[in-house]
Amino acid sequence: MKFISNVKLLLKITQEYVNAQFTIAFSAIFSVLFLLNSFDFANGVWRPYVLAIFVIYACTTLYIWFTTLQIKKDLAKEREIQTRTRLLAYPLMLTVLVGNVFAAGFGFMLATKNKTAEYTFAVYALITQIFILLISALNLFKPYVVDTFLLAMGAFLLLAVLYAVMAVLVARYVTVSDAPKWMIPLGVILLLPALTGNLFSFLLGWTLIKKARNTDPSAVEKWQKIWNKILRNTMAVFGMFFIIFMFSLSVVSSWTFDYDFAVQNNYSALLQTPSLDYPLGTDNFGRDLFSRIVFGAQISLIVGFFSTIIPAVIGGALGAFSGYYGKNTDNIIMRLLDILYAIPGILLAIAIIAAFGANTVNLIIALSVGAIPTYARTMRANVMQIANFEFVESARALGVSDAAIIFKHIVPNSLAPMIVKATLTIGGAVISTSSLSFLGLGIEPHIPEWGNILKVGSTYLETNSYVAIFPGLCIMLLVLSFNFFGDGLRDALDPKTN
Repeated sequence: MKFISNVKLLLKITQEYVNAQFTIAFSAIFSVLFLLNSFDFANGVWRPYVLAIFVIYACTTLYIWFTTLQIKKDLAKEREIQTRTRLLAYPLMLTVLVGNVFAAGFGFMLATKNKTAEYTFAVYALITQIFILLISALNLFKPYVVDTFLLAMGAFLLLAVLYAVMAVLVARYVTVSDAPKWMIPLGVILLLPALTGNLFSFLLGWTLIKKARNTDPSAVEKWQKIWNKILRNTMAVFGMFFIIFMFSLSVVSSWTFDYDFAVQNNYSALLQTPSLDYPLGTDNFGRDLFSRIVFGAQISLIVGFFSTIIPAVIGGALGAFSGYYGKNTDNIIMRLLDILYAIPGILLAIAIIAAFGANTVNLIIALSVGAIPTYARTMRANVMQIANFEFVESARALGVSDAAIIFKHIVPNSLAPMIVKATLTIGGAVISTSSLSFLGLGIEPHIPEWGNILKVGSTYLETNSYVAIFPGLCIMLLVLSFNFFGDGLRDALDPKTN
């Protein structure tokens, strides 16, 4: 009985086995979804491409289940995963070509014992780049593409090769506590592809430089522990991947996508069902839904980020002054914010947009104003607690100015809860953006934005439901991704778990 309980405990703490359970579940769910969409009930015919993807996903699910049995067998007999079982991971890596990020991620993680944070960043930088290549390649079926298409695709391919090479080098030479000095130039090079929006490349380069220089071992160890906690959370990793993928796609979309397909009317292709020419179909004006959703991600992310950053900065500053000075300053600031907090956020946003007009800047301002009180309350509570610590009293005794104490000593030690709150609420900002656009009070109707697309699709739910389903899925996945990543970040930065 003791042996069985030990094996069960080993299964619970073995990351590969835990990841396998998640991978089987998600791969099976997507298999069912592809099966349900493989038959066109309106025309009574099968969709061969969707059916082929279903077969691949179903076979992948069975293959992962077999691999899981092998992992369980190895842990029961040898107490560790054997090399022959790790070799089963290589076919799973190829599933990234059909968009199965769950199986591909599991395959890369199973392939090596040396799973450092840098290796995870290299793997997901590669997967992100491959996804961008695959999504951009769908434009080849269109009548014409942008002039920069071939140049951009070549650059994306070179970046994918770079990330693949880095994954091999990191798995071989980088340990949990050390990296060779010769990787510093590679780390600097990896900072440049971050301009394409692939933030995994930036994280990989930055952590490699820090670890290779090793000038402050305690700081490196601290960040390593935080990243390890985040990366052990499977859902947080997938959430982080989808956020960075959408951000990167929105950055590079103008190099491989033609904006005219998203905004110009094409009356010869009204409400076309999904095909190779139009992967997600067309809307009631003949505009390519695929291109509109890709370009719409830019607006949703820009508004979501800025309507979170602005109230975080303003509310954080007000909360810092309120918590540090207290008494009259605290009463004045907090009572004014209480008045603002009493007004429903969505109602305040509607009033601001109705007064100043519907455009992107006004939408950001409208969403930012209503969120200031919550950030101010969070920062105030943290500052009031930290202001009584000994290092703050020491700074006062040495004659340090109040501004220096607040912004150099107190605020940096209060940022963790603010960062977590921002990641958890940015999803709400995306929903609010889409909601206001749906009501006609957000982005201008002709501009591709997920709320605008969803508004058009709501009219055709019974006849052409895909016009509403695809933008709705994008909104749902992005909000879920921010929530999953925020949960993982909160667990990693929680002092109780550290």
